[in-house]
Amino acid sequence: MQYKPGELFHGAAPYYARYRPGYPPQFFAELRKRLDLNGTQQVLDLGCGTGQIAIPLAPAVATVYAVDPDPGMLAEGKRTAGEIGNVEWLRGDSHKLSALNLPVLDAVIMGKSFHWTDRAALLSDLDTMVRPNGAVVVVTGELHDAAATAPWDDLVASLRTEYLGAQRRAGSGAYQRTEESHSDVLARSPFGDVETLGWQWNIEREVDEIVGLQFSYSYSSPAQFGSDERCAAFAAELRSALLNRYPAGVVTEPHAIEALIATRPIAD
Repeated sequence: MQYKPGELFHGAAPYYARYRPGYPPQFFAELRKRLDLNGTQQVLDLGCGTGQIAIPLAPAVATVYAVDPDPGMLAEGKRTAGEIGNVEWLRGDSHKLSALNLPVLDAVIMGKSFHWTDRAALLSDLDTMVRPNGAVVVVTGELHDAAATAPWDDLVASLRTEYLGAQRRAGSGAYQRTEESHSDVLARSPFGDVETLGWQWNIEREVDEIVGLQFSYSYSSPAQFGSDERCAAFAAELRSALLNRYPAGVVTEPHAIEALIATRPIAD
């Protein structure tokens, strides 16, 4: 299914910026090491959201081209970046990269946005845009889904079903899970040499943060509820259910990510 990129996270940007956890320092340290980042590179952050990768990565490169189809995401990213001057915030998506007139790239990084794209077609396009010794980095949680499941997920899923139905939404349509793994798609692409790195960590979440987090997702963004009143009702019911289970108002949330670092195979 082809999703309409600009509508997937409509209204979610303020919640995305505030409640999405971002990535651990070790992730950026490994990117610097594995990609030999020394302040001279041109890097594309495709599907940048509000800058959870672009902003921390900026000190290590010459320019980060932060591309996203949602103007709200870009506005939040610019606000968060403040005086960081080497991030260029550009509206676009994986189907229209040529229109952005980007320079030759040293690396392309996608923070959990790869699954929204036509993956094989995108990697073919990137083969013409990335230097011979460059890399494509895909961040995913698909290898550790169980480890990254929040302990309150059952409460959220039950209430979300009441409000939005059982089928997972995506913009004006329904989400369709891809059967082939990111690793396999990369392995049969021009960037077929794939190395996998992983991290797991915990963060403490207050109940109100858990509620706000739900509005950062494509399948439960404010637009999905249809009105401010329904958003508020969902938030109030979820907050009550969470406090009933967690009276202290604080919960430990596990996180796990993998970085798939894909490069072109070295010819024999």
